[in-house]
Amino acid sequence: MEAADEVRIRIGGDGDARALFGSMDGNLKILEDALGVGCVLRSDELIVTGKGAKNAGQVISDLLRIVERGDRLDKQKIEYVIGLHESGVSYGDSDIDRDIIAFTHKGKPIKAKTLGQAAYVKAIRGREVVFGIGPAGTGKTYLAVASAVRAFKNKDAEKIILARPAVEAGERLGFLPGDLQEKVDPYLRPLYDALYEIMGRDTTLRLKEKETIEVVPLAYMRGRTLDNAFIILDEAQNTTKEQMKMFLTRMGFGSRVVVTGDITQIDLPEGKTSGLVHAAKVLEKVKDIEFCYLQDGDVVRHSLVRKIIGAYEQYERRTAGKKSARQTGNRAGGP
Repeated sequence: MEAADEVRIRIGGDGDARALFGSMDGNLKILEDALGVGCVLRSDELIVTGKGAKNAGQVISDLLRIVERGDRLDKQKIEYVIGLHESGVSYGDSDIDRDIIAFTHKGKPIKAKTLGQAAYVKAIRGREVVFGIGPAGTGKTYLAVASAVRAFKNKDAEKIILARPAVEAGERLGFLPGDLQEKVDPYLRPLYDALYEIMGRDTTLRLKEKETIEVVPLAYMRGRTLDNAFIILDEAQNTTKEQMKMFLTRMGFGSRVVVTGDITQIDLPEGKTSGLVHAAKVLEKVKDIEFCYLQDGDVVRHSLVRKIIGAYEQYERRTAGKKSARQTGNRAGGP
């Protein structure tokens, strides 16, 4: 019989054990440090000891399910599964990583990695217009591009059109060297990077030559009507209200639109309202338009990115609180 502070978990085989433990038992070290337990493998059993053994056993069982599905564990995924359990949610009960959105040109499956991402991908499939709003590293653009490639390959879309505002971070095109294409290319590079990884550089460039794929500055969308296309507007927080309305009204029959952006990183001149922030207020109750809000927990880059985002949010809340207190004090002490 297991002691109250001991849990025994059967490991399927050497392959599962290696995948669970990680290189030089790195994954076990993460679990032990995060959950305050000790782990020892004896024969085909993993013995977990410590006050958090029961909780750790549930986390490890979830991680084993991930391994059995053929997915690789890394620090981000382990920390995410632990975080879910702390919120009372079991990763193993979800369908997060069972749905393959598309494959990269090297054959690697592209899947959602968090509950927020899974809801976002589901919305893209089920709605004609979807807004993906969230911080850097949550996969907003990449998953939208993967969904566009899937739609194109399944013949649900005849064209893929990717657009971005071409004025960001206080820079103006007129100050940059080169012709117009050379000026706008740096702004469009993240979209090219996603396409190259998913479709391959040669395929992307060939389809771009045929104008089956377009990667364009937002200004190029004016005056067009786009039928049977999968249209993505990236970095939408840097659109004006007028630009956002112009973009959304380009949608034609048989088209699907995804708008992505991070409302914490708006680079518009002071006094200009973000078209993304405005659209979220204007369109929130429009049927068949869905807003997906990704959170810090959906960040799938380096684990430090999540910590950096959290630190900035805490700082901004403190700063806003001090500013509010000063304004209240000024009003109270006024004539």
